[in-house]
Amino acid sequence: MPDVSHLRINRDRLWQRLEAMSRFGATGAGGVNRQALTDEDRRGRECFLDWARAAGCTVRVDEIGNLFVRREGSDPSAPAVLTGSHLDTQPSGGNYDGIYGVLAGLEVIETLNDAHLQTRHPLEVVVWTNEEGCRFDTAMMGSAVWSGRMSLSDALALQDRKGTSVAEALAATGFEGSEPAQPQPVHAAFELHIEQGPVLEQEDKAIGVVQGVQHMSRHRLIVHGVEAHAGPTPMVGRKDPVQALAGMLPRLYALADEHAPEGRVTVGYIDTRPGSSNTVPGRVEFTVDLRHPDQSRYAAMVAALGTIASEVNKSLGLDYELSCFWEAPGVTFHPDCIAAVQAAVDMLGYSQRSIVSGAGHDACNVASVAPTSMIFIPCKDGLSHNEAESITQEQAGQGADVLLHAIINSAGVSA
Repeated sequence: MPDVSHLRINRDRLWQRLEAMSRFGATGAGGVNRQALTDEDRRGRECFLDWARAAGCTVRVDEIGNLFVRREGSDPSAPAVLTGSHLDTQPSGGNYDGIYGVLAGLEVIETLNDAHLQTRHPLEVVVWTNEEGCRFDTAMMGSAVWSGRMSLSDALALQDRKGTSVAEALAATGFEGSEPAQPQPVHAAFELHIEQGPVLEQEDKAIGVVQGVQHMSRHRLIVHGVEAHAGPTPMVGRKDPVQALAGMLPRLYALADEHAPEGRVTVGYIDTRPGSSNTVPGRVEFTVDLRHPDQSRYAAMVAALGTIASEVNKSLGLDYELSCFWEAPGVTFHPDCIAAVQAAVDMLGYSQRSIVSGAGHDACNVASVAPTSMIFIPCKDGLSHNEAESITQEQAGQGADVLLHAIINSAGVSA
């Protein structure tokens, strides 16, 4: 293999493309609203495909709308090295969550083209459909279907709040592909991402060598009460589900303290019905997100949620429903892929630390069918899922350099 230790990505080109992609769904506050399979998402995807075709890549689109752009290797029978992430965002999302990993993957291909280097293994950059799960309520949907963790029919039937199904949205945007939504042979997979937390920035580290992803789940609690007039109805004897919510919240947040420092508890959605300021609600619905890297402690948190719901609602004489609507088991990444990343960081000399991801990523699904690992870079103040999400051009370039050399270490190169 030729000496490629001098090779670096084109930081200006990567940064210009990040800025260009941010225009699709741009918000007035500097962020982006490019939810899955909207017209904004369509335009962003088409822009990415234009760049990929100009770089000489071929394009495949599968039945759930995942995009695969491919640079052939010297051995056409060799399985591909896969990289990429997602282009869809939260309603008030940032410009780098997912997008950075996709465009850095394309930049790896462009850099190899510029250097006239061919890899033995083909390279593929993937754009996964509906990673965020905010328009269609299943996070990492495209990679879940591709990896066999979710059926195609279930995914296509999902609906947004306006009643539009995934199948209808795919047809409307032109990304209803014919390729089977199932994995082709993959030699190794790497996902480059912003950390979405403060650890790397606080410790002044350029790179996080990701070892795995913590256990996580999302639960829905619905508490039933009795609607009543706020004035004539005495406090004593009310069937007020908000009172149950108020009783549960302190105990739920105490779970994070009990399982500190890694435990995470988030109540991200609360809805009261009928939603009138002078009516005692008859129904409260809220969600609870639980996370921990240790399986036994995570299981204890899930069990405690059930106990808290039972005890609080029983004390108030209220009926409730508790269900888990999404769960992702913890993942330990493949040692060979971690080693490829580690060797790249060591060669480049960037400051680093090992880290476990606090967020779920498409790499979790990919890891169920192929050797996989991730690379993190810092983001300002640890902010993500926020219009203020921010990275620097230097940080973007360092992460992409690591991705480049991790892929070279895995795919092999020849002049």
